[in-house]
Amino acid sequence: MGETAYARSLPRYLQISEMLIRDITAGRLVDGQRLPPERQMAQELGVSVGTLRKALEGMAEQGLLERVQGSGNYIRVREAVESVYAFFRLESPTGAGLPSGEILSIERMEKPDDLPPFGQSTDAHRVRRLREMDGEPVALEEVWLDGVWAERLKASQIVESLHFFYKETLGLEIRSVEDRLGAREVPDWAPARFGVAPGDVSAFCERRSTGHTGEVVEYGRFWFDSSKANYVSRLKQASARLEK
Repeated sequence: MGETAYARSLPRYLQISEMLIRDITAGRLVDGQRLPPERQMAQELGVSVGTLRKALEGMAEQGLLERVQGSGNYIRVREAVESVYAFFRLESPTGAGLPSGEILSIERMEKPDDLPPFGQSTDAHRVRRLREMDGEPVALEEVWLDGVWAERLKASQIVESLHFFYKETLGLEIRSVEDRLGAREVPDWAPARFGVAPGDVSAFCERRSTGHTGEVVEYGRFWFDSSKANYVSRLKQASARLEK
């Protein structure tokens, strides 16, 4: 039987820094932009000033924030930022949004025939989740983790970011993903609160994730409501130097 539960939330300070990092990546916070005063910002976010400062300190350590004594906190945009949600490509139309997830079921089983080959084990852990952004259900997710990485997964172990859980608990770091977009019928296990009925067609993404070992260790597929979320992938072209 599957195990159903909410994943453990990320620490509040990490939620705040991830929310700000996503807004920087989306271009909603720009280089040099001054953040509101800390007390005002903490009040708006519903956290203590100490929690907010811990989030801002983490961003400053990554070079994403300049803290000027007596003046305020200023955004600094840079590339190659370490983020818990680096591979979460869905954004709400009005803002990047903070992702969260409700675990619908977790099961270890033999890999079914409809999965592409990946990993070393004949078994995999199947994790089904309902993904939300800022509390709004936007996606239905089914992730298969190669069974060699854990004997068993429990909902009580997992935090809202699977990749954060992999790295912190299993010693597995996801280095890259390959996504293929399309459209597909929503499966029959979709809960009503997803908002798109089973059998109806929704936007769809198929993913293969490569770990630090250099092999594909995770296969995923997710259905998302394109009226509530956009799939966004940003690429930057490296400047080329012409040799004479």
